[in-house]
This record gives sequence, C-alpha cells and structure tokens, in this order.
Amino acid sequence: MEVRRPELKKTLYDYQEEDLKKIFQHIDDLPQGTNILYQLPTGGGKTVVFSEIARQYILKTGKKVIVLTHRIELSGQTSKMLQGFGVSNKIINSDVKELYDQDNYMCFVAMVETLNNRLQEEKVKINNVGLVIIDEAHYNSFRKLFGYFEQSTILGVTATPLSSNIKLPMKDHYKHLIIGESIKSLIERRFLAKANLYNYDVSLRTLKIGINGDYTVKSSDEFYSNQSMLGKLVSAYNELAKGTKTLIFNNGINTSLYVYETFKKAGYNVRHLDNKNTATERRDILDWFANTPDAILTSVSILTTGFDEPSVQSIILNRATRSLTLYFQMIGRGSRVTERKDDFNVIDLGNNIARFGPWDAPIDWQEIFHFPDFYLENIKNDEEIEREFVYVMPDELKAKFSKSLNIDFNVKEEYKKVFAQGLKSKLVLERSIEQHAQICVENSEDVFDARILAKELKEEIAYRVRQYSYCIMNNTKNYKEWLEEDYERKLRSSISKKFAALM
Repeated sequence: MEVRRPELKKTLYDYQEEDLKKIFQHIDDLPQGTNILYQLPTGGGKTVVFSEIARQYILKTGKKVIVLTHRIELSGQTSKMLQGFGVSNKIINSDVKELYDQDNYMCFVAMVETLNNRLQEEKVKINNVGLVIIDEAHYNSFRKLFGYFEQSTILGVTATPLSSNIKLPMKDHYKHLIIGESIKSLIERRFLAKANLYNYDVSLRTLKIGINGDYTVKSSDEFYSNQSMLGKLVSAYNELAKGTKTLIFNNGINTSLYVYETFKKAGYNVRHLDNKNTATERRDILDWFANTPDAILTSVSILTTGFDEPSVQSIILNRATRSLTLYFQMIGRGSRVTERKDDFNVIDLGNNIARFGPWDAPIDWQEIFHFPDFYLENIKNDEEIEREFVYVMPDELKAKFSKSLNIDFNVKEEYKKVFAQGLKSKLVLERSIEQHAQICVENSEDVFDARILAKELKEEIAYRVRQYSYCIMNNTKNYKEWLEEDYERKLRSSISKKFAALM
C-alpha cells in the first residue's frame, strides 16, 4: 500500500480535527456514492485536512483515493502535501499515457482535463476507487468526471460553496455541506491575519456585465486604464501601502500593463505577470517578489489560486467583480500569518467591500449553497452602492485644513432645507462652493496656495456633485461632468474674491 505514518510532523489543528471527524461521520453514515461538500476559508488548511482524510481513508478501507485539481501548480503542491502525510501518490499529467504501475499506488493526483482525456481514450482505468477528492470544487470543469465515479464517494473542497456558473448550482451535485471554521474565528485564534479594509469611491456605470455574470474584460480595461483611475490607484498606494509588499489584481492584461508602466515611471519596484509568461519567467518573477521587501506585483487573475506568498502586506483590488469566490480568493492571498505579520491592507477600487460585505463578516454558507439564485439576485447593484457611499476625507488631506473649525458639508441635509424653504436647488451647490472656498482661504497664505489646495478637493467635489444629482434626480454622466467643471471654476473665482476682499 505504501502508506506510512508521516515523518515530517504534519499535524492538524483542533478545528481541523473536528472537521475531519464530521467528514468521516458523513462518509461512514451515508451510502457509497454520496457527494459531500466541505467549506473552509482560504488559509484555513484545506489541503492539510484532505491529505489526512486520504491517509485515514486508505488505511480504513483499503480503497484508492483520487485527488482532482484544475491547475498544474496545484497538482504538484497537493502531491507534496500528501507525501508529507505519508501518502505515496502518482501524478497523472500529460506525460502519463497509460497506468501500468497503478497497483503500486493507493493515491493519484490528476488535473481534471488530463484525467478526462485519458478516461475518454480508455487508456486509463483506475480500479477500486472509493473516494474522489475535488480541490476548488466550485469550478464547473470537474462535473464532466462525475459519471466515471458514480460508485465512489465524492468530497468537494472549497472556500466558497457557490458555483462559478449560475446555471449549474452546486446543490445539484452535492447532497450535504459541511461548514468549517469562520474567517473571524481563524483571525481571533491567529491562524489568519486581520485585514485592514479601505474602500475608495468609484463610479462603475461604464462597466458592462457579460454572459458569465461578471464584468467584461473589455469594459474593465477601458475604465481602469484611463488616467483618472491610474492616478487614483497610485494615490491609494502612496497613502496606504507605500513601501509594503503589494499584490495588485486587475481584470485585464492591458490594465495590468498600464499599471506596470505607471508605477515604473513613478520609480517604484514593480513587475507584471499574466498567463502569457513562460513557466521560467513566472518562476523568476515570483522569486523576485518573494525576496524583495517593497515589491509591487501587478497581475490578472492568475494568482488567485495555487499561489502562496505569506510576506504579502497589501492587496489592491484594482477591479470590480460580482464573483463572491473571486473576492475571497483575492483577499485571501494576503491573509497568511507570519512571525512578523498579523495584519495586512486591502485597498478596494471596485466597490467590492460594499457589494459583498467585509471579508471577515459572518456569512451563511448553508443558505448560499441551498438558495444560490436568491443570493445572486440580491447582490447590490452599482447604483445602490454609489448612493450609499459616504466620502471620508483622508487624514493626510484633512491635516491641510487644520485651521478650520468645521470642514464638513452635508449636501442631502442642505437640499432638504432649501426645498422646505421653496428656494432654487442650485443654492445647495452655491453654499457648498462657499464652504469649500472658505476653508481653502483659512488654510492658505495667498490666493495661489488656496487654489492649489482647492485642486486637492477634486474627490470630495465629485462626491458632493453626485449627491446633489441624486437629490434633483438628474444623474446622467454628462450632466455630472458639467456640474463638476462648473463647480471647480466657481470655486476658483470665489477664492479670488475672498482674497481680494482681504486686501
């Protein structure tokens, strides 16, 4: 059998032991051929748990175990972990055409496409398979293999029990869901790092949703490659992540290349990675990233699974997604705890935190598993998110207005007052401009300083204009852009008049 007790001191934490008991209870109590799903957050040690399951299952039953993955990197990592638990295994990759030596192994690790091809060709037939473990089970590519293993128990493992295809819910293929430890609990017990969440106000009206239910690469590239968003990205990095090891996620290769060029021109230590890089290039880039303290790595979704770099200190979501799975995967890349790290930064430039809630917030996976349609239909839309957003002036900018007693102005409350008095609505913006001009003058030596200070209010001006647009129910893009330009022009004029009055 070639199954031995591990010599590498691979041990399970108490919560993993508890999950192990629950899983085996289901395997033992349910009829052979029942499909079970196990949920555990990214970083919680899913591979550790199912490696021990494989070891114990083989010893208990004398039947074989197959572990399926969807990426070549995961196959190698999984095989090593199984070896660490004393489970001798064989990887079925593109080099393996036939299995003459299958009796020498009780465990096999295979990529789904490779195994599917071999089974279809009828060149590979693995005998006596009792358990099939599917890593990252939310991907739909695994379903094509279910028919080959109808007599085996299938254990799907995922951090997010929500299918990547709305038309193929996981509840149709798995009968029971076992829930593991929550992110919040793993943070409290120091198994995961705490996420410091920062979200920026971003209007996503130009993004389009594709047939897969997520934002299209084309519309994302157009939006995130423009100078305004690139400038916002660099500002966010400078404010919150400067000097930290940073991973930037984008939705398109063009965007990532623009990000690379922008940071490179600014003098930062940055590299770009996408699925077109060769294996050697990828290895070199990831080695550089691991060994460079202030490294910035900009990429597309290639690093959401099968990548583990514990020293990551900042994650920037330079994209929007409607995929809950992708949201958790991206943030999870920074969640590893080390001796030097117990927290990390998440900078959101895609309204993702507002869409899905904080990364560590409680989530009812059973409800999402059983009623995925209801969950997906109730994800917040972008207009709703924009309406609820509250602008908070960054501390660095706030410090520049330290001489003013009050720097706040509530557009909605001001509109209510103006409306109640029967006055024209444009008075709201006039009062807002007056307040902005006043605080600029109070914190400047001369008119030139005040105008420079006024330019730094661009984000807040856009926010106030948008709030005003909602109040008067005229929220078109062109109208808001015109209002912003008019606001900035009148603000400059008001500042000049105030200084002239002081002469």
